[in-house]
Amino acid sequence: MNVSLKIEAHAAASETQMADAIRFLAMDAVQKANSGHPGMPMGMADAVTVLFNRFIKIDPSEPDWPDRDRFILSAGHGSMLLYAVHHLIGFADMPMSELSNFRQLGAKTAGHPEYGHALGIETTTGPLGQGIATAVGMAIAEQMMAARFGSSLCNHFTYVVAGDGCLQEGISHEAIDLAGHLKLRKLVVLWDDNQISIDGATSLSPSTDQLARSRAAGWDAQGVDGHDPEAVAKAIERARRSRKPSLIACRTRIGKGAASMEGSHKTHGAALGDNEIAATRQKLAWSHPPFFVPPKIKSAWETVAMRGRTAREAWDLRRDASRSKKRYEQTIGRRLGANVAYRLANFRAEHRKKASKVATRQASQMALEVINAATTLTIGGSADLTGSNLTMTSQTPAITPGNFRGRYLHYGIREHGMAAAMNGIALHGGFIPYGGTFLVFSDYAKGGMRLSALMGLPVVYVLTHDSIGLGEDGPTHQPVEHLAMLRATPNLNVFRPADIIETAECWEIALGEKHRPSVLALSRQALPMLRQTDGDQNLSALGAYVVKDARGPRDITLLATGSEVEIALAAADQLRSEAGMEAAVVSMPCWEKFEVQDAAYQKKVLGDAPRIAIEAAGRLGWDRWMGPRSAFVGMLGFGASAPAGDLYRHFGITAEHIVAEALKLVGKHARRRSA
Repeated sequence: MNVSLKIEAHAAASETQMADAIRFLAMDAVQKANSGHPGMPMGMADAVTVLFNRFIKIDPSEPDWPDRDRFILSAGHGSMLLYAVHHLIGFADMPMSELSNFRQLGAKTAGHPEYGHALGIETTTGPLGQGIATAVGMAIAEQMMAARFGSSLCNHFTYVVAGDGCLQEGISHEAIDLAGHLKLRKLVVLWDDNQISIDGATSLSPSTDQLARSRAAGWDAQGVDGHDPEAVAKAIERARRSRKPSLIACRTRIGKGAASMEGSHKTHGAALGDNEIAATRQKLAWSHPPFFVPPKIKSAWETVAMRGRTAREAWDLRRDASRSKKRYEQTIGRRLGANVAYRLANFRAEHRKKASKVATRQASQMALEVINAATTLTIGGSADLTGSNLTMTSQTPAITPGNFRGRYLHYGIREHGMAAAMNGIALHGGFIPYGGTFLVFSDYAKGGMRLSALMGLPVVYVLTHDSIGLGEDGPTHQPVEHLAMLRATPNLNVFRPADIIETAECWEIALGEKHRPSVLALSRQALPMLRQTDGDQNLSALGAYVVKDARGPRDITLLATGSEVEIALAAADQLRSEAGMEAAVVSMPCWEKFEVQDAAYQKKVLGDAPRIAIEAAGRLGWDRWMGPRSAFVGMLGFGASAPAGDLYRHFGITAEHIVAEALKLVGKHARRRSA
């Protein structure tokens, strides 16, 4: 049955009083911490009160209820707005003591909202624009789930509070454009149009007509007085009926209610001061001490939770009665099952026998063909490089405006927006998103990728054209420093597979991660199948392993990743035949997996002999594995435009160069060992 989400303002407390509770909790918390941003919570308190009091569907007693409305505070610096609301509606982990401990070590009330740090925080925000872009992904996921299970199980809105800074950030253009194109009708953005920036008036830098911009991108857009509850309510009602995403410009005054500082940019990022807060209490007739909310006002806020619980209990009945219950729960819980791993093991066995020689980007597509047939959880996409990233398979028809039954998103040339949208899809639940671009363009996606890692989301980045091996496109497209940048990011797996077997193994690992994103750095050029051992063990899961051992004691150990493992193997053969030296070759597809292996295994793999690291990328990070007697064969600067083979020779990433470096380290007259 349908449950009305709209109620009249609580009789015992007006919405103005409810909003004032937000204002004073924000003022008091920032004042006690002597740190924070009171201006935005005070300015948007009226509009947010209307949103929660009359519309939002949320149940604090079950924060992860799948059909709840999502509320995203894109302007994350105003975090006390969110914490105040969570306290007022009764989230169990947000007692008043947490508000009074704002921004302190160990508190739930971090400076910016952090996903997983407190109940009900839908996404980490703070980097401006990320919230609205992540919300686009959530709205996409809502439409995909509704297309699969119907509106009785999936029928909720994604609400965003965004500031001027969110709309100025470049990522907002990518997100707004994509949302308008896909007609994400259940996405509603309330813009805090206070015309204030840190430096002063917003007229110092932008002149954009945001309403016209949004309409041009296919949005419904309207402007209201953000301090007029009825005007705000009317605008939200219209937005909920629209067939387009909606932007509501709430004209507000930053620091609304402050005795003398209302409208001043000084309220943005600093405590108001004891005198100003005391005067504001007098002005607004708020006679209560800090961190106190009168029972009648708290009771008014708690009706939001009561309404949400009623809606959730009705949804529970619909779910339990649904013939799709089992499939729904498997989907929303991202239960992959054993079929994917089983089919990938068969795939690896097949291609070991065939000794398939393909580019690892093509190997990835071949593995995805198996994966996407074995599960419907995966949702692919690319930033307008589908034919290069090879991210589409026969099971992934495109998602288009009005048709969300597909499994593939054409993100357009919006790498940053793609990363954030994939975060939103993952946060919503129900899907495992993967998206492709060139490795070099991870620069553009980095903000979203960092949040994938910070939030611990199972997002997979398919980053092809991973070295100078891409050839003629030249240094603008040839990544050099990018692997080091990504490997330096905490909680991010960076896979660089050497052949089709490792590629399939890396995909299996990435899909099995529950709280960690993954990068697959893949080659443009074809690479031979290198695995010399039989068996089903996923060796890439060890992070590094000996792909070819020495015959007897090692004279040298060659460490390599990706396309350079083939070169290291050729060098090992030359060292044996030409210098009588025994080399072990180690493939290191994932440093992050190797560093968590025990010391005994690491020592076994790395050995005691001198080491040479080989990678067509910068050296940064390699020294931790190379040891004191070592050399590096790789890139010392940017690349160049030429065929791939010519570039490898030009930059000295060759078997001959490796042999020369080995001879320098070990000596030209190593004792020839018997076979």
